[in-house]
Amino acid sequence: MKTSEFWYDLPQELIAQCPIEPRDHSRLMAVDRQSGQVAHRHFYDIVEYLNPGDALVINDTRVMPARLLGQRQGGGPCEVLLLRQLGPKRWETLVKPGKKLKPGALVSFGEGRLTGEIQEPTPAGGRIVAFTCQGTMEEALDQLGEMPLPPYIHQKLEDKERYQTVYAREIGSAAAPTAGLHFTPELLERIKAKGIDIVPVLLHVGLGTFRPVKAENVEDHVMHAEFYQVTPQAAQRINEARRRGGRVIATGTTSVRTLESAATPEGELLPQSGWTQIFITPGYTFKMVDALITNFHLPGSTLVMLVSAFLGREPTLRAYRQAVQEGYRFFSFGDAMYIG
Repeated sequence: MKTSEFWYDLPQELIAQCPIEPRDHSRLMAVDRQSGQVAHRHFYDIVEYLNPGDALVINDTRVMPARLLGQRQGGGPCEVLLLRQLGPKRWETLVKPGKKLKPGALVSFGEGRLTGEIQEPTPAGGRIVAFTCQGTMEEALDQLGEMPLPPYIHQKLEDKERYQTVYAREIGSAAAPTAGLHFTPELLERIKAKGIDIVPVLLHVGLGTFRPVKAENVEDHVMHAEFYQVTPQAAQRINEARRRGGRVIATGTTSVRTLESAATPEGELLPQSGWTQIFITPGYTFKMVDALITNFHLPGSTLVMLVSAFLGREPTLRAYRQAVQEGYRFFSFGDAMYIG
C-alpha cells in the first residue's frame, strides 16, 4: 500500500484552534459500518449509540506539561519537549535549536529552578537529557511546563486541564488521547445509568502517533513504541461484557492499540503491560474492538490507516471528505466520529 492512498485535502481553516464548550457539544458524525449510512449529531447523542451491557473502554492516561521553554548556557532561547522517562530525572526529548544543543550543553528553566545537561543523541534525532531540580521533577514540571499542543494549534491554551480528559489519572503522555476530550462527568453518568460499563485501560501517548508517515510504502514505516497496561480487573470486565453479548467500544485509537495489543487470537483480553509497536492497517483482523469513537486525523497518518482498517479505506476517505464539505472541525480540539 502507498501512503498517498490515505491522503485527503483539508482546508487549513477547518483545523480546530480552540476547544468547544461544553465539551460534549462538539459535532458527531455517526457511521454505520454495515450500511454506510451517515448521521450528523452532537457528541452528547453518543448515548443513543451505546447499548446496555456494552463496555466503553477509555484511556485514563494524563498528559505531562512536557514543553519546557528556557535558556541555553551562554544565552539564547531553547525548547525541550519531554517524550519518555528513562530514569528518575533522565528523559528522551526533542530539543530546539538542535544544532546548538550538543552533548555536554547545559539548559536552564525558571531561572535555575530546573536545569538539564544534554547527553547522547537518539536515533530519531532527539536528545537524552539528565535533569537537576529543587524538589521533585513532577513539581518542577507542574510549575514550569506547558502543555505540548500539536504544532497546528497556534492559540495559547489558558486552562491546562482543557487538554486533559475529565478522567485523566496516571501522568505519562506527551499528547492527549483526544477522542476522550469530548466526555463530561455528566455524560459519563448518563452512560453508566444506561447500563454501560466504563472500563479504563492505559496507554501513554507518544508524539509519533500524530506524525505523518514519510515512507512511500506503508509497510516501510517503523511504528514508535508506547507503554500500555491492562489491569486484571479491566480484562475481566471487558471479557465478561463480550461473554454476555455486549460490544467493546474503544474511545480513541490509543484504546484500540491497547486492546488489540493485549488480545489473544481467540478474542480474549489478557491482563498485561509493556511496550507496543502495533501498526494497524487495512487487512488487519480486529480481535477485541466492535465499535470506535475517534476524532478526524491528519492526512497520511497512522491514525487514518487504523480507522481505514476498521471501516475500510474508501468509506473512511469518503467520510472524511464529507466532513470537510459539512464544515466539521479537525484534529485535537475538533469534532468526533462514531463507527459502529
